[in-house]
Amino acid sequence: MEAFVVGHWYLFLALFVVLGLIVIQPLMESVSGIHKVSSQEAVQLINRQDAVIVDVREPSEFQGGHIARAINIPLGQIATRGQELKKFKERPIVICCASGARSSRAVALLRKEGFSNVHNLSGGMAAWRTQSLPVEP
Repeated sequence: MEAFVVGHWYLFLALFVVLGLIVIQPLMESVSGIHKVSSQEAVQLINRQDAVIVDVREPSEFQGGHIARAINIPLGQIATRGQELKKFKERPIVICCASGARSSRAVALLRKEGFSNVHNLSGGMAAWRTQSLPVEP
């Protein structure tokens, strides 16, 4: 067994890296206070609490289809355009992107800016479309 491990050390290294990534991402999200919501939970936030949708995809992606009334602020502009969201500070804000990765970073940035009611749309627009929820062109 030991000879196998030594002879295939690179496979075990890859295994530990992958396991580390699987464990570290959710741990970092929970430590940083990132709250994920499903598509259905996002719909409830929109309908019951007048949540604001912020889409952090690039304009070309946004034009390919987005959630109704979503505001498009690309991730690279969140730091400079975050002031636009100050008027919504008391309302829930749901951040979305294509898959949930960019929006996770945007949530962390907005939390640093003092936004406390910010949520990451789990699975992003891919999950939204999978649920057959409405998309505007």
